[in-house]
Amino acid sequence: DTEGLLRIKEENQKHYRRAQRHQEKKEKIQRHNRRLGDLVEKKTYDLRTQYEHLAKLRRSHILELTSVIFPIEEVKTSMRDPADVSSESDNAMTSSTVSKLAEARRTTYLSGRWVCDDHNGDTSISITGPWITLPNNGDYSAYYNWVEEKKTTQGPDMEHNNPAHTISAALCYATQLVNTLSLILDVNLPKKLCNRQHFAFCMFVCVWCFNSEFCGDNLSRHKFTRAVKKLNANILHLCFSQHVNLDLLHPLHTLRNLMYLVSPDTENLGR
Repeated sequence: DTEGLLRIKEENQKHYRRAQRHQEKKEKIQRHNRRLGDLVEKKTYDLRTQYEHLAKLRRSHILELTSVIFPIEEVKTSMRDPADVSSESDNAMTSSTVSKLAEARRTTYLSGRWVCDDHNGDTSISITGPWITLPNNGDYSAYYNWVEEKKTTQGPDMEHNNPAHTISAALCYATQLVNTLSLILDVNLPKKLCNRQHFAFCMFVCVWCFNSEFCGDNLSRHKFTRAVKKLNANILHLCFSQHVNLDLLHPLHTLRNLMYLVSPDTENLGR
């Protein structure tokens, strides 16, 4: 029994020494993990700082791009509310009639259904200049109506002062701006709108310059509507990526959504 007791004591001492070595190794690993934790925290802070710096650079590039090359502004029109004009000509008009006229003015028949548009007739959105604008309610029927009419009627009068040319130019500029913004923001667009492209130096970075579908031959109604939907989808995707207030967006307001995206009031622009 005494010899057995001695053997057990020797084994216990060996286990104790081994436990001490394991404890030292454990403490060493813990110190190593703490150093790694401090390093990761420092790297995370540096990365967050770099992201903020990159966001500021992107924001400054975008604001300069949209102020020098692609300015987007809200253009006031001189149209008067028909309710006001009618009320001036007929003092006996009831308030219900005035309200109905105002409601009708804010409603547009678009693609087979009535669409409510609070900005209809009041303003339009211009890009690159006040002479290149898009309808506020997203109704671009003037373009494909002109294309269909041009197939049957030929004449010099149709080539001048035509709103279809303005719509085509505005959509072309919007497409170029959207593609440039996607490169600056490093956001992949869900829809592809470009046919041909070439390399060029634009603003602060080397970018791909695109020849938009809207600048080519006259598009049919189906192709034109499809291209506009793709452009609107890309703009909304960029707006979502920059956390633009969803209450301001409308799926049919091409330039207005783009204006909200590049506005200096967009806090997360460049993220």
